[in-house]
Amino acid sequence: MRPVHTALAVLVAAVWGVNFVVIEIGLDHFPPLLLSALRFLVAALPAVFFVGRPKVAWKWILGVGVALGIAKFGLLFTGMAEGMPAGLSSLVLQIQAVFTAVLAAVVLRERPGRVRVAGMGVALAGIAVAAWDEGTSGPVLGFTLVIAAAACWGVSNVLTRRAAPPDALNFMVWVCTVPVLPLLALSLLLEGPERDLAALRALDWSGVAVIGYVAWVSTVFGFGAWGYLLRRYPASSVAPFSLLVPVFGMSSAALVLGEGISGPRWLAAVLLVGGVALTSLAPARAVNRTGVGSGVDAGRGGRVSAGSAPVAAAASPAP
Repeated sequence: MRPVHTALAVLVAAVWGVNFVVIEIGLDHFPPLLLSALRFLVAALPAVFFVGRPKVAWKWILGVGVALGIAKFGLLFTGMAEGMPAGLSSLVLQIQAVFTAVLAAVVLRERPGRVRVAGMGVALAGIAVAAWDEGTSGPVLGFTLVIAAAACWGVSNVLTRRAAPPDALNFMVWVCTVPVLPLLALSLLLEGPERDLAALRALDWSGVAVIGYVAWVSTVFGFGAWGYLLRRYPASSVAPFSLLVPVFGMSSAALVLGEGISGPRWLAAVLLVGGVALTSLAPARAVNRTGVGSGVDAGRGGRVSAGSAPVAAAASPAP
């Protein structure tokens, strides 16, 4: 990659890592489901009028919108509202690579090789260490909700791979239109109209900045830049930069929010990031119609096939 594009990839990872801190600040202004709804509303409007018509079937847009927008972000924001630290959330959420690999094996008939299976084991060991550390000092419910969010992210990754959108920004903007009304309805039902109205009446410049960052900087700029890089380089060259997201997430949470990083949490970070690297970047073997496994190279042939391992990390690496 050219140095300027390497810098852009690192910048996107930093934007997505810091996004967890911004979400934490936003939860002081809004209930979690309302914040998630506003994020997608502002990300979709007015961008949806400039990106053109959808370039994939609506079933994929709706499927990813439900799995990613409603389930994943609804659970993530609620888990963080229940006390899950921002830095730890940025780390634990990366277990999505394991869920993606398992679902891809079932749905896409990929054969996980030995390296990928070993990576899944290492990543799960990291989650076990993080769960042990968090279970002795933090909210178990919040931790569980973030794990569930990672599972929903895995579902959305597999759906995105099946959709194979030719334009990542176009696809993401249209996906952002799906969760708005369902999340608003869930917020009214579960968080209450009084709480929502109170949050909107108390809206200040800090709250506006939070929504602007999570919608335009993290979503529109982040996915637009990531899609630009994926159009210029193989996914196997771009995907590794997503492993920097928890690094920026944990460091920014420590600097801005004063979150401590214990010894077990460092160990969990090393195990989880290392395991995700092996799981996401190790080559997978897709089973073709004759039942014979075939290696897939994400860097050749222009269009990445559904069996490509790096697509999971590259398609939607962070919130």
